Amino acid sequence: MSNFDYAQAFSRNIGWVTEAEQARLRETRVAIGGLGGVGGVHLLTLARLGIGKFSIADFDVFDIVNFNRQVGALTSTIGRSKLEVLSEMLRDINPEVDLKVFPDGINQSNIDSFLEGVDVYVDGLDFFVFDARRATFSACESKGIPVVTAAPLGLGAALVVFGPGSMSYEEYFGFKSCRNELDLAINFLIGLSPAMLQRGYVADMSRINLRERRGPSCIAACQLCAGVAAVEVLKLALRRPGIRMAPWASQFDSYRMKYIRTWRPWGAKNPIQRLMGFLVRRQLGL
Repeated sequence: MSNFDYAQAFSRNIGWVTEAEQARLRETRVAIGGLGGVGGVHLLTLARLGIGKFSIADFDVFDIVNFNRQVGALTSTIGRSKLEVLSEMLRDINPEVDLKVFPDGINQSNIDSFLEGVDVYVDGLDFFVFDARRATFSACESKGIPVVTAAPLGLGAALVVFGPGSMSYEEYFGFKSCRNELDLAINFLIGLSPAMLQRGYVADMSRINLRERRGPSCIAACQLCAGVAAVEVLKLALRRPGIRMAPWASQFDSYRMKYIRTWRPWGAKNPIQRLMGFLVRRQLGL
């Protein structure tokens, strides 16, 4: 696009950031694994923030069941690659974007390339994709790359940030002690939202089945996550103060209009976390 001008396109950000900081965001590379419910809206929100470099990975295609929450899901995109659709939408916002695409998703053979030159990793993987998530978190930890995880839980957003100086993701979630995928799912759930603000207003419990990898979702929660994650990326990229990493976590529930920040030393071994695990199992009839 010949008349595109980066400075003009993102000039309305100035005030919340300086011109020098906006220029730094332009040179920031963010990696996003997964372009589904949260991944796609993460990408487009960060693009409008002026992030100028991305590495994105996804192997899936859009389906009609994605319509309730995924920004790239349209009647015109059914059956199309999520990676291709979101890449087009991204370039429609910033034609000058520096974009690396990984159409096979994240795996052991490409994870180093995926994270090459990355300043911040934003987790957009499906809730139940534990192998790829653990591999990516581990690689980020060894490379000193901060990880932002903003999860759409209930009708709100839960946030945990990992990085140099924080508790490790394995210790926080207690994955090593898990015997099966169900244990992984429960530990991940209560690690993301230690306050579990979404408990109590589920309208139909039969729609939640961790064994069958299914649960309800909502675009409102995904959009809240994108805003929360974008601000954390901004602070990390610009080295702003005020970031609290694991074992700190935050959750805002828009249904209850309630915000809680939690601190769980010892991570999954914390007595409160263990109690929450018991309560979740009982609520889900496990």
